[in-house]
Amino acid sequence: MARIKSRTVADGSLRYTAEVRLKGYPAQSATFKRITDAKKWIQDTESAIREGRHFKTLESKKHTFSDLVDRYIKVVIPNYNKKEQAERKSKLLWWKEKIGVYVLADITPPLLVDCRDSLGEIRAPATVVRYMAALSHAFTIAVNEWQWVDENPVKKVKKPTEPNGRIRFLDIDERERLLIACKESSSEWLYICVILALSTGMRKAELMSLKWHDVNIKEGYLILHKTKNGTRRRVPLSGLGLSLLKEHAKIKRIDTNLLFPSNTNPQKPIDMGAAFRYAMDRAGVENFKWHDLRHCTASYLAMNGASLAEIAEILGHKTLAMVKRYAHLSDGHVSNVVASMNAKIFGDI
Repeated sequence: MARIKSRTVADGSLRYTAEVRLKGYPAQSATFKRITDAKKWIQDTESAIREGRHFKTLESKKHTFSDLVDRYIKVVIPNYNKKEQAERKSKLLWWKEKIGVYVLADITPPLLVDCRDSLGEIRAPATVVRYMAALSHAFTIAVNEWQWVDENPVKKVKKPTEPNGRIRFLDIDERERLLIACKESSSEWLYICVILALSTGMRKAELMSLKWHDVNIKEGYLILHKTKNGTRRRVPLSGLGLSLLKEHAKIKRIDTNLLFPSNTNPQKPIDMGAAFRYAMDRAGVENFKWHDLRHCTASYLAMNGASLAEIAEILGHKTLAMVKRYAHLSDGHVSNVVASMNAKIFGDI
């Protein structure tokens, strides 16, 4: 049942209050300046109620974006590691400062576009993409699990185009000079850490947080329990890296379980930043960061015939998107694969 009531307001104009009453549902009402808008609202509301959409819309009017962020931080963020918690929280708090006062029903793609553009004035495109990803996941939870909103507005907002990922790897001469400088460093563990980084592709945080119970020297592998993408990863060990680790295991400290503990606080990993930078200066290596050791691993794997899927598995990427930047380095390998296939199919034709 639906009806429209009219009344005259102080300025002499009319207002039209539309009411919808359907059995089994709470009564709904809204006021409009035009009777045509009131009639349309009745049609839309009755249709939404029958299709089960209307009361989700009411939820979006009861909760602000601040409510969403607060609940997400309390319920969802604790499921991630400490670094990821901090990153997600900081990004969502930025969004909260911008649009926290809005009810969810009023958060539209145009509003988010304005925020995206203002962020783009002070942040790189790749950073803006990550801010939008954090926001999108929060809305996805609100849609699927909390049913506070019907759809995710972030999906209608175009993300900035990210530049091609940085690829910086050491050539043979640079690698030899850097390893010599690391071996001669006053930091006793710099050489082994750089070797392990190059031979396994581990991130710096993964390497420095290693504990002895994560390492199986006899069978030649180690387990990373806390990785950037939140999954456990088995990392094979072989060659020089494994040999150095065997020697390192002979001098385990008894006051910590870390492989590379700090001299001042054995419960925390050592910081090799200064030693690594000094070694690079001595080796004459420029425009190179510790994280680029990981790019070296991927690049060397590609140049030695590893497939993109194999590189992704070794580095711990869930998709091939992050390793496609190394595809050109394996062009020779791909050409050989194609030539071999053609030879088998067509023979001497």
